[in-house]
Amino acid sequence: MNDASGRTVIPIVPADDAGAQLVSLYASQQKIYPRAVSGWFAGWRWALVWATQLLFYGIPWLQWNARQAVLFDLASRRFYIFGLVLYPQDFIYLTGLLILSAYALFLFTAVAGRLWCGYACPQTVYTEIFMWVEQKFEGDRIARMKLDAGPWTTQKWLRKGGKQFAWISIGLWTGFTFVGYFTPVRTLWQEAFTLGFGPWEWFWVNFYGFATYGNAGFMREQVCKYMCPYARFQSAMFDKDTLVIGYDPARGEPRGSRPRRVEHAALAELGKGDCIDCGLCVQVCPTGIDIRDGLQYECIGCAACIDVCDGVMDKMNYPQGLIRYATENGIAKQWSRSQMLRRVVRPRVLIYSAVWLAIALAFVTTLALRKPFKVDVVRDRGTLARLVEDGRIENVYRLQLMNASETAQRFRVRVDGLPGAVISSRSEVDVGATESRWVPVSVQIPPDSARDLGPGAHPLRFRIERIDAALPEGVAVQEKSTFVVPK
Repeated sequence: MNDASGRTVIPIVPADDAGAQLVSLYASQQKIYPRAVSGWFAGWRWALVWATQLLFYGIPWLQWNARQAVLFDLASRRFYIFGLVLYPQDFIYLTGLLILSAYALFLFTAVAGRLWCGYACPQTVYTEIFMWVEQKFEGDRIARMKLDAGPWTTQKWLRKGGKQFAWISIGLWTGFTFVGYFTPVRTLWQEAFTLGFGPWEWFWVNFYGFATYGNAGFMREQVCKYMCPYARFQSAMFDKDTLVIGYDPARGEPRGSRPRRVEHAALAELGKGDCIDCGLCVQVCPTGIDIRDGLQYECIGCAACIDVCDGVMDKMNYPQGLIRYATENGIAKQWSRSQMLRRVVRPRVLIYSAVWLAIALAFVTTLALRKPFKVDVVRDRGTLARLVEDGRIENVYRLQLMNASETAQRFRVRVDGLPGAVISSRSEVDVGATESRWVPVSVQIPPDSARDLGPGAHPLRFRIERIDAALPEGVAVQEKSTFVVPK
């Protein structure tokens, strides 16, 4: 049930004769009908909607070196990101990117609250898109409420059906684009006309499409309030100097209605604050909270309440900023904007910034110094060691040469670390562009070296050098292994 303020409460059943009290753990959720809003922050929100969706939907269609610019080819275990060709062994770069993203989230949250949630989170972005579609088919807030409360007429079926068709189309196109990052999107586009998707492609197009359709069309604020963990641990990153969306009770209270002709200077005589209690800040909130009740974990920081409240203040000829970006200290102590901004540079922010810059520098440096090829050395388990002609001892290895560039390369294989060790097989290997090739390599040592070393496993180093006329000394990679001398 709902109380007078519209909040959902859990009914408590009166105690029975035994003194036990039954508490219902289920409370129905009242549907939220957000009101459309325009303003400075709404403009920024839609700018980021366009920016993120142009990137998401557009990047798979970009071409780079006669291939898709960004493609995570799981079948061949190649990950193409513009000029980079990555292998599963480069997983460390993904780890670094995730750590950078996490620290950036911590930094932005400590400075200005839930900026990610309010402007760039996919849940927020797609909810904005789906609500825009809903408004086009069903009208504004009042019209949608009347439509839902009314009987099922032909017009209602058409409006609801058109909305659902548009939502499903957006969801499926989103799923198609998502799969296009893992299967070449142009190939996927051709398969779409014949419904020739593979089983996994069918699964992920429908799964991701259904998730978009369900989360943005129906669950909306439930995802932010109950499913997203960020809403729960954000309080650990907030402090009283974090910029959040806040209501100024010293200026707004006591709230209440009044004629529009009342001047702002005369409010004190009437015993009124600036808030006219119009309720628009609640109506535009996508999570249905009342910002006048103070900072709440459900607030995603979208600033819709700021835009609508500033509009009301303009109509009443009152100063803007009754609801504004401010800090808890700033509102409580009535600080100016410059006083609040000076508190941005504080120990927590400095620590987050320093750690983020250090990780970013290490990430960029490592990526810049990355070798254009990779090597894995695997011993041949079938033949650890064997005697060959002239009493030499031979070990057989398998080298995986991974060309991380889009040009063919030639490599020379050498061995170091053992006296007299030589490569008895072919020492030069050609590897095609972005190709991964397994090469058998035989290493032999003479009998005298074997006697000096004695039986057992002995350290050995493979040196794989790229042969490049433009680089006289070449680019080399060293990998450790062992050489086994039998008893």
